[in-house]
Amino acid sequence: MPKRRSSTAKSTSSTVSGENNTALPKKEDDDTDEDEEKLKSRLFAEGYDDDESDEGDNEEDDDEEEDTDEDDESDSEDDDDDDELLRESSDDDHDVVYASERPSHSKSHSRRNITADTCDSSDEEDLRNTIGNIPVSWYDDQDHIGYDWEGTKIGKPAKKSEIDQFLEKVEDPDYWRKVRDKQTGQDVVLTDEQIATLMNIQRGRYPTIGYNPYQPFVDFVSSQHEIHPISNRPEDKRSFVPSADERRMVGRMVHAIKMGWAKPKKVKPTDEEVEAKRYYDLWTAEESEQKTKTEMARIKMHFPAPKVALPGHDESYNPPPEYLLSPEELKRWEETEPEDRRRNFIPQKFPSLREVPAYARFINERFDRCLDLYLAHRQQKTKLDVDPKDLLPELPRPQDLHPFPTTLSLLYKGHTGMVRALSMEPSVGQLMASGSDDGTVRVWEIGTGRCVKTLTLGAPISSLMWCPNAKMALVAAASANNVFIINIECGDRLVVSETLTAMNNFIENSDQLNVAQASVTWSTVNDLTGSSPAVSHLKLTFETEIKQVTWHAKGDYFATVTSNGARSVVVHQLSKLKSQAPFQKNKGSVQTVAFHQTRPLLFVATQKHVRVYNLATLQLAKKLLSNIRWISSIAIHPKGDNLIIGGYDCRLTWFDLDLSTKPYKTFRHHKSAVRSVAYHPHYPLFASSSDDGSVMVYHGRVYSDLLQNPQIVPVKILRGHKTTDGLCVLSCAFHPKQPWLVTAGADSTLALYTY
Repeated sequence: MPKRRSSTAKSTSSTVSGENNTALPKKEDDDTDEDEEKLKSRLFAEGYDDDESDEGDNEEDDDEEEDTDEDDESDSEDDDDDDELLRESSDDDHDVVYASERPSHSKSHSRRNITADTCDSSDEEDLRNTIGNIPVSWYDDQDHIGYDWEGTKIGKPAKKSEIDQFLEKVEDPDYWRKVRDKQTGQDVVLTDEQIATLMNIQRGRYPTIGYNPYQPFVDFVSSQHEIHPISNRPEDKRSFVPSADERRMVGRMVHAIKMGWAKPKKVKPTDEEVEAKRYYDLWTAEESEQKTKTEMARIKMHFPAPKVALPGHDESYNPPPEYLLSPEELKRWEETEPEDRRRNFIPQKFPSLREVPAYARFINERFDRCLDLYLAHRQQKTKLDVDPKDLLPELPRPQDLHPFPTTLSLLYKGHTGMVRALSMEPSVGQLMASGSDDGTVRVWEIGTGRCVKTLTLGAPISSLMWCPNAKMALVAAASANNVFIINIECGDRLVVSETLTAMNNFIENSDQLNVAQASVTWSTVNDLTGSSPAVSHLKLTFETEIKQVTWHAKGDYFATVTSNGARSVVVHQLSKLKSQAPFQKNKGSVQTVAFHQTRPLLFVATQKHVRVYNLATLQLAKKLLSNIRWISSIAIHPKGDNLIIGGYDCRLTWFDLDLSTKPYKTFRHHKSAVRSVAYHPHYPLFASSSDDGSVMVYHGRVYSDLLQNPQIVPVKILRGHKTTDGLCVLSCAFHPKQPWLVTAGADSTLALYTY
């Protein structure tokens, strides 16, 4: 507790504070020593030191001797004067004395119980605002800045204008000493001691004024020999008697060493031993000075040579029998070039190690090793710590990409041979045509599975496609070395009648019938089994077997692929019954062709490449590198900017024609040959069928923004056919309107997968 000032002692002996506070009683002449001792003990119990109480008593005695009349006057003062006097003393000394009852102004001046507040500290000195240690900014919106000790609001001080501040700065000599107190809003004048303390802190000195860190001290331990010891205390007995605890500890350590539990510390090698084990550069001086940058770089970039591979079982003097070469293997090893041999020695077997002769290739191997150490470049490869999941692209969930075919809904049975081709009616999607090895073309109603019509062509059907012209019900079917343009006579009656009229007009107005052109002969057929005799069909006869037939998007032109070398690709015009071979010479065996939907482009696929020809300029526009060993089928995206290719090597590739001539994506999801690929006309779907019995359905979204690549996500694996003679799903096609997929299998059935 801080020392009380003399003024406080005087004021406490002659004043009272507040209504419920009582001042310390004044000592009178008739007070006894017993009362004085009681008062001292009471003050000491309430927080006063002996020195303070003595000082207060002495001052009170002096006051009594000097002026006894003041005692009478102080007894007769009113309460207001007592309050003012106590406030002044409390402001100066920051000590408040409280009493349990008001004083009675009698001559006896009897002593009363008092209580002192001893919780003041130097940090709270002169602190009139009782809001505590909180930001004063909380009171920015209030009309006061806190409360005093009596709970009265402390109003905000008036702000000075810039002129007043300037005048005060000029006129007030202590302006530079003033700092603003945020809690009271008043200016506080710093004392000389406080300014000196701040200056010491600013200059990096000790804050305490007059502090000497190097003041003299008594050096008890010095170099001078003293006669008497510093301490004459006798030594303890334990200082010269062996310790029992240490004896037991040493015994345990000795026992651990005997049992082999405790290992002695390894002796650190000396500097000479460490220096002897160091390796030096053979070509440098023995005592080299500071190394150059080149020498430091050589030391830093030094990579140790790889160690020689350890010998295996085949190099043993008694190898297992399976490591010994047979006469055929020995002959093959001798005929192989030395650099192509898997091993550069012949394994031999000896009955014992002492019978092993000297190694004849020892010098050669040592020489090769020296060449590797001298000439072979060494490179340090940094191992990349990459999570494999980070390399995979972020693909959406298949559940968010509906609709796509997921369920096997119908099986179409009726064919007796492998179903190799199928095609959908392009306009409505009500009918479907299929061709089989039994030589028949069947027309099915997709929704019910009913076979509407069966046409017999007499030879296995290798390819079949519905005419994309919605006003004509025609199907082009390839059978052996013939192509039949068949009037189906099914579906809408208006379309059937228009088809019959158009076919009759083509036949009557053409003079190319029965005339060989481009190795093709056009003719009419009226005796197809299953067709009406009044209906005329067209027949194109080729010299070799037909591989494929495909229509142009407008339905007037169609192309065929044969195995006739240079004239393997022939383009036909239905309205004029004409045929022509656009290529005089083909580069490679043509596997399949396809027309572009909107542009005059013809895609010709050979075994490994796809060439894009411009039919308007009759020039090669682009050559696509498929990275497939043998191409089986191709399909063009409805927008015409993308292409998928299936191969017999189980690969499926996606080409972005605007991006590159190399595949954008390559998929190896199938385990057997890919037989057919197809795009959906309207939905972002494409599929591939394979001999492994699976049909892979992909979500392939193509964006109109050329800066954004297509999004390809495999969504479903469909299975519904049985493998027959190593073949399974031979063809697939999407429904033109619905997210449905129809597949043709080697088990003589067709399967419909719906959403």
